[in-house]
Amino acid sequence: MRLTPGPADDVDLDRVDLFDLDLYASGDPHRIWDLMRAEAPLRHQTLPDGREFWSVTRYEDVCRVLGDHRDFTSERGTVVTHLGVDDVAAGKLMTSTDPPRHTQVRRAIGSGLIARAVAPWEDRIRQAIVRFLEPALTGETFDLAERALRLPAIVTGPLLGIPERDWDELVQLTAMVTAPSDPHFQHGSEAATLAISHHELVSYVTEWVKRRRSAGDEDGSLLDHLMSARVGGAPLTDEEIALDGYSILLGANVTTPHTVSGTVLALIERPVQFEKAQAEPELVPNLVEEGLRWTSAACNFMRYAVNDTRIGGGTVPAGGAVVAWIGSANRDASRFPDPHEFDLARAGAKRQVAFGFGPHFCVGAPLARLTLRVFFEELLQRFGSIELGGEPEHLRSYFIAGMTHLPIVAKKRKTS
Repeated sequence: MRLTPGPADDVDLDRVDLFDLDLYASGDPHRIWDLMRAEAPLRHQTLPDGREFWSVTRYEDVCRVLGDHRDFTSERGTVVTHLGVDDVAAGKLMTSTDPPRHTQVRRAIGSGLIARAVAPWEDRIRQAIVRFLEPALTGETFDLAERALRLPAIVTGPLLGIPERDWDELVQLTAMVTAPSDPHFQHGSEAATLAISHHELVSYVTEWVKRRRSAGDEDGSLLDHLMSARVGGAPLTDEEIALDGYSILLGANVTTPHTVSGTVLALIERPVQFEKAQAEPELVPNLVEEGLRWTSAACNFMRYAVNDTRIGGGTVPAGGAVVAWIGSANRDASRFPDPHEFDLARAGAKRQVAFGFGPHFCVGAPLARLTLRVFFEELLQRFGSIELGGEPEHLRSYFIAGMTHLPIVAKKRKTS
């Protein structure tokens, strides 16, 4: 997906297909979202197979859909790749469960991921990122997007308790879940790719738990934390552990690499911003927030209307699927002036909703923010300049905004 929109062309909203994969692989959806926010803040679309959904694109409407579980439930499905098929894990998978059960489970699981809990991991994360960046310092072409897909596994694999021999397989499987139509990850049809990846990931966590229990030892990993979590005085069921472990693996591996690649591309295209970041390292935390806003790697989430519900100047009927376009909300000029400008010193960048909003705000956000901050601290300290070494290739997905290839050529930063 193009993160810097092209010239404003005439757009016929009646002809726009938001499920057109070409729109995200080679098109310019931000221009379409701009027009939707202005002229069709609630837009209905029916797909050729009869499935239908309503879209919201304004910041306040996106926040309402994601934040109000009484009007918009998560218990029929939350991702557009499952549109039209009720989620069989509803009420068991944390992301597909509404409060109050969701709140109870999240509190138990999230205690291991709050900022205070992840802070001691910083040195280990920094060492992993330094090793990751070393090959780029040779001056040879380095495909950042391709290699960054493995970055979350390098960083979080040890924290999750996942052995290195399994990292590549899990990276591939999580990519299949989120981009089942991209040729790099597709196995057969989109439906087959989703079925295979979901089954393999859940089976992996299930077997991991069995091995850990039979061994009778714990190493304090995040998956161990799942096994020991208690909700309402009772442990999670094995099915809940498997499903929530699957969700944690998915969250850890999916968005961070695309935030890294998209933010680095923004800095390449704006050398003044790159120089400013180097000159003022205290701006790195805000650079991370602007990068999250700019890339909006998880570019949408889905909910279902519980009753006939007024929103965006129209009405979603009871049972209607509503897609909240995060990528659009994060470019809403009412919240982010000059939204299509990348500004690492932007005031209010932290209001971005790249991690979602409301009860389902990403439980791993503190770890993601820590990882991204350390990544850009190390990159800016080591790289004197970065240039494109080839054309970026965008992910073929209407759920994840990212790249499969971003060839770069970096030069070491001179030390004084």
